[in-house]
Amino acid sequence: MKLFRVFAIFTLTMFSLSAFAGNTDEAKLLFERYAAFESAFNSSIVDLYADDAIIQNKRTYPTGQIRELNIPAPEYKNLIKSTMPLAKTRGDYSTYSEITFTEQATGVRIKAKRFSVLKKYYSPISILVAPDSSGHWLIREELSESQPF
Repeated sequence: MKLFRVFAIFTLTMFSLSAFAGNTDEAKLLFERYAAFESAFNSSIVDLYADDAIIQNKRTYPTGQIRELNIPAPEYKNLIKSTMPLAKTRGDYSTYSEITFTEQATGVRIKAKRFSVLKKYYSPISILVAPDSSGHWLIREELSESQPF
């Protein structure tokens, strides 16, 4: 009986770990698409966001003033679509390093160091991704920091 219990616990653990690995793999794929869309100035990036995603940006000005913005996802998507041509003209995109993926009860938290190629500064970004009711993985939350040009 003890052997059965050990085997059952081992089996459950292995299935749980493979489910987590699957979630992390899905999150990595989504993030790869996110970064590729951004660097290609492809406005399809907006399709990666849930319509009810939480978008928050903490903007620090040279004066030291900090302004926190909460942008409704539909408004944010429209903003991305309308500014993508200007971003392409200016070469305004980011690269990412120190990327981590952490399983959470609500999805997978992606944290990275973001480098603004145009503005030449680093800032943190945190993105929560999770599947919707149909299993399609989307950005549910984006917490970022920025500086004006």
